[in-house]
Amino acid sequence: MHQRWHDLLFAHWPLSPTALDGRLPPGLRPDLFDGHAWLGVVPFRMSSVRLAGLPPLPGSGAFPELNVRTYVRHGEQPGVWFFSLDAASRLAVEIARRWFALPYFHARMSCAADGEGIRYASRRIDARGAPAELRARYAPIGPPVPSAPGSLEDFLTNRLTLFATDRRGRLVQGDVEHARWPLQPARAELELNTMGAALGLRLDGPPRNLLFARRLDVRIGAPRAVD
Repeated sequence: MHQRWHDLLFAHWPLSPTALDGRLPPGLRPDLFDGHAWLGVVPFRMSSVRLAGLPPLPGSGAFPELNVRTYVRHGEQPGVWFFSLDAASRLAVEIARRWFALPYFHARMSCAADGEGIRYASRRIDARGAPAELRARYAPIGPPVPSAPGSLEDFLTNRLTLFATDRRGRLVQGDVEHARWPLQPARAELELNTMGAALGLRLDGPPRNLLFARRLDVRIGAPRAVD
């Protein structure tokens, strides 16, 4: 699958590793930085969404998306585990659920320019998930700076494998290909954020780390069983 991501915010909170007890499938363990697990709330806008070799499907090629994610390891392989993925395209939600078994949910969403920044809103309307909502304004506050190897920024964003479980409960993975993130420092006003509460996870205070990216082209490989 090919995608283009626009106007993305990485908002991250540290968690006790025990906060993820029972929340990950067998074979995965929390990946820690500075002794913490990390939860990311990641709003952005997608375009040029299509399966390889096919044109975008009508009504599903461009839409806002909102991910809630954490960081895991399978053996020594680092990756991303998605707790939820909300999207404004009902068709894209159903395709992603069937194709990759990812926990996608339909939501009413908007993503609009606000000066140099973004005004973003999402409210889940899919009965398959707990009610969850985000209203935020965010913007970059500096030029792109490459993340240094071994830094928190590199740990949170340099993830080229995603994990999921298929309908039979088997662990699968997909490879993610893209250039290095054009990360910028960011500010954010989270007017309403119940994305963590929908999972039963408490997010104390403002995000510990905020990053912005204007655009990135991404390719996601077909899911395959984990060895």
